[in-house]
Amino acid sequence: MHDIADLELRGVPGVFVASDEFVSAADAQSQALGFPTLRRVFTSHPIQDRTDAEMRDLADSVFDQILAAITE
Repeated sequence: MHDIADLELRGVPGVFVASDEFVSAADAQSQALGFPTLRRVFTSHPIQDRTDAEMRDLADSVFDQILAAITE
């Protein structure tokens, strides 16, 4: 979240990606950093035990959301 806020301050578009377990934490952190509208995309949780193939599928499933968030 800090990296995305720093990018925004520099005028570089960024998007925060995390699993949906962290929605509340991301909301609180973005508010605390003064960037309540930081772009974000959430994936299904958990991710730590997924295989490489499952992670590729997960990334493919949110790619369009990430692209939209970073280009809007």
